[in-house]
Amino acid sequence: MNIEEKIGYEFKNKDLLDEAMTHTSYANENNVKSNEKLEFLGDSILEFISSEYLYINYPELQEGELTKVRATVVCEDSLYQVAKKHGFQDSIRVGHSERKSNGNEKPAILADSVEALIAAIYFDGGLEPAKKFIIDNLKQAMEEASKNVGVKDFKTVLQEKLQEHGEVHIEYKIIGESGPDHDKIFISEVTVDGKVLATGEGKNKKQAEMEAARKALGE
Repeated sequence: MNIEEKIGYEFKNKDLLDEAMTHTSYANENNVKSNEKLEFLGDSILEFISSEYLYINYPELQEGELTKVRATVVCEDSLYQVAKKHGFQDSIRVGHSERKSNGNEKPAILADSVEALIAAIYFDGGLEPAKKFIIDNLKQAMEEASKNVGVKDFKTVLQEKLQEHGEVHIEYKIIGESGPDHDKIFISEVTVDGKVLATGEGKNKKQAEMEAARKALGE
């Protein structure tokens, strides 16, 4: 199955798809256009469409809550999950040095390629198919984020508690993951000055970190 079949959109102009899947490292080596400018536009389209969707579908949320939900969904980790779901790592073109360090698997590179693809779809077919791609892939994440918007920020609470008597080094680290790419479970560990306090699980890295903080607080 090729990338167009995976995302459910067939490009009329295949060059736009190629550009969206071209990292700067590959573009510099081969003297072709990279996806940087598409990424720039795609970021704005993504923010607009997600804002509109949240505004219409979650009228009970206040402005600050809508902003928090959008920030949770329109982020590197969330877009990385979309890229992995559709196998972007098999289609993204990276240069030799990036290829050696598995650049085609890097979250930042894959997340950027999703934004670039959104802009490519927009140029190729207009706003509606770009909107469909965004909603189809982020609707569930928005639903989950809207449920958690009022939940206490356990990471902030833990930090305040641990730093009551002076600075300490708090670190969150992903120590494991399981499940298929489209339904992964992440395991996070929180340490203070190198001492493990707790571990937590979640459907994304942020949720896993929040759960580790909650457990560390004993809640």
